[in-house]
Amino acid sequence: MGRLEGEILELLWAGAGPLTVRDVLEQLNAARSRPLAYTTVMTVLARLADKGAARRRPAGRGYAYEPVGRDPASLAVRRVIDEHGQAAVAHFLAEAEADDDLRERLRRIIEGRS
Repeated sequence: MGRLEGEILELLWAGAGPLTVRDVLEQLNAARSRPLAYTTVMTVLARLADKGAARRRPAGRGYAYEPVGRDPASLAVRRVIDEHGQAAVAHFLAEAEADDDLRERLRRIIEGRS
């Protein structure tokens, strides 16, 4: 993942709800001496949606974006599942089965007592 993709994901995670391209652009450009172009931010957001890191929904004449996961770990898990499907899940479960501590932590997470 590129630096700009990471910056944009951070903004999406920090947002109180879906953000439009204009919202993201304004926040990014507030801290830059050389502003980014609208089309640059639009392209990066579209790529994040294509990668499964963000979800886009129609908003006016454009789209609003929100993160699929709330942190980098959830994004990494989503990528592994997207790339390797059931095999990734099967290998993960086999690893968890062999590790008592991991299995117990997963059980607590599933039960909502992380």
